[in-house]
Amino acid sequence: MTKDLAIDLGTANTLVYSRGQGIILNEPTVIALNSRTQDVLAMGHEAWQMIGRTPGYIVAVRPLRGGAITDFEITQRMIRLLFERAGVSRLYRSRVLICVPSAITHVEQRAVLEAARRAGAAATFLIEQPMAAAIGARLPIHEPLGNMIVDVGGGTTEVAVISLGGIVALEAVRVGSFDIDAAIQSYVRREYGIAVGERTAEEIKLAIGSAAPTAEEFKAEVRGRDLMSGLPKVIVLSPEEVRDAIEEQTRAICDAVISALAQTPPELAQDLIMNGVHLVGGGGMLKGLDQRISKETSLPVHLVDAPLECVVLGAGRCLESFDTLKEMFMGKPRENR
Repeated sequence: MTKDLAIDLGTANTLVYSRGQGIILNEPTVIALNSRTQDVLAMGHEAWQMIGRTPGYIVAVRPLRGGAITDFEITQRMIRLLFERAGVSRLYRSRVLICVPSAITHVEQRAVLEAARRAGAAATFLIEQPMAAAIGARLPIHEPLGNMIVDVGGGTTEVAVISLGGIVALEAVRVGSFDIDAAIQSYVRREYGIAVGERTAEEIKLAIGSAAPTAEEFKAEVRGRDLMSGLPKVIVLSPEEVRDAIEEQTRAICDAVISALAQTPPELAQDLIMNGVHLVGGGGMLKGLDQRISKETSLPVHLVDAPLECVVLGAGRCLESFDTLKEMFMGKPRENR
């Protein structure tokens, strides 16, 4: 008895697709541990609520940074918890397809495969995130046409030009949503002398953050701790200030797109004038990012219908049509005995 799963193990969010059922899990990639006993206290949304709000012995950690496993043991425990939630057990030996960044090293590949094996997968396959995103966005990847995917995730931004079922040009930078949040945190600390947490920085980004001026803009109140007095304090931030704070990160994303275009063969580059650029990933939802990339490249930019779910939906389609799409996978599968 098998239960095939596709997992988008992202730096920010983890999504799980079960063959025949669709997306069964969509939660933040956070796990809360008791540092004294090493017991897992919570995972996903429940653990995310604990970030910055726990006593000293409880730590809410993100086991992936920059699209790579930074804590192998915790990642393994997290994958095991995902399997339990998906109903995978010794009876239901599972084929697992895991979405990974295309810039992943061989060492990082082995870490992902080994974590899945120890968690109980019967066979583990890997697929590159831009390829899975292109399949999820239903782009004609098997045709001799240029299709460009810009995947802005939590820890990495990947730009890929795909034609005839393969990646023709690729540019990956370790810049993503978390770097944008960190830039907002450091700006508020530098300019106003106020410390704000990771979650507050994310809320500022969602409320008034943008990569280009937008039609309806408003200021936002921000609550934090004054670094001088140690007392709580309220300040007012404008969208222009946030744009300035995150300019370095948005510039890096635009530069990655331009660099990928420079690597693209001329015949495929002209296709992009017609087909445009497809923006996916949670970071792709930053207001005005599509306009900014379009302005920098003079190409039409489209935000796909389900930017957050696009990668896992593509991996899910690979599971549903396993035999016809398995040539898309990276390397050889790891069979686990």
